[in-house]
Amino acid sequence: MKQVSKIIGLIAVLMFTSNVVAKSGTEQLEEVLLKRGMQVDTIDATAIDGLFAVREGSRVFYFSSDGRFLLHGEMYDLISGEPENLTEKSLKVVRAELINTVPEKEFIIFKAKNEKYRINIFTDIDCGYCRKLHSEIADYLAEGITIQYLFFPRAGLGSDAYKKAVSVWCADDRNEAITIAKMGTGVLKDKTCDNPVEAHMKLGEKIGVRGTPMMVTATGTVFPGYMPAKQLAKALSLDK
Repeated sequence: MKQVSKIIGLIAVLMFTSNVVAKSGTEQLEEVLLKRGMQVDTIDATAIDGLFAVREGSRVFYFSSDGRFLLHGEMYDLISGEPENLTEKSLKVVRAELINTVPEKEFIIFKAKNEKYRINIFTDIDCGYCRKLHSEIADYLAEGITIQYLFFPRAGLGSDAYKKAVSVWCADDRNEAITIAKMGTGVLKDKTCDNPVEAHMKLGEKIGVRGTPMMVTATGTVFPGYMPAKQLAKALSLDK
């Protein structure tokens, strides 16, 4: 009986120890990364033993549990015929959570009458392709695509592009003002008021905006750069 009791006790200790090791491995990794100055948002186990996916904003890194080894790149699951990008899958969820927190009142919206899709676009008033996209706004609306603009002046806070974005937001008619600012169809009056421009920029940084225009769907899919209306409508019809 004593021998059986010892075996049962040993099993219990091993089970407890394995749980502690698994937990302390994650905690140890987080501690190591924080000491290195890395702002950790999440740490998740991967399908590979001992390898953890660490998300910092819109970036994903893969670390060994002790923080010694780092893999930077995209991870794919090849078990099926079509490779699945696990890194993009993880980031897509994050982007969807972020973009869907923006209330409708903080967008400048060009609404399609026969709305089929909505697309969120980070835009810079002085960006050439942003202007090209806006010059074709009627084409997007005709395809049933409602455009929801957020500002991302690439030159940063206090720049001319930033000031123009604030003036557009503070205008009596924001839709008209953004058209004037982008297309030069009139004079944009300098205005200031409470505005979400800086909040848009911080959101864009979290989502991973590197250039404009950058389109983000409600599901977190990204279409970087300019895309013609018909091509965008086709891409949105396939977005899940």
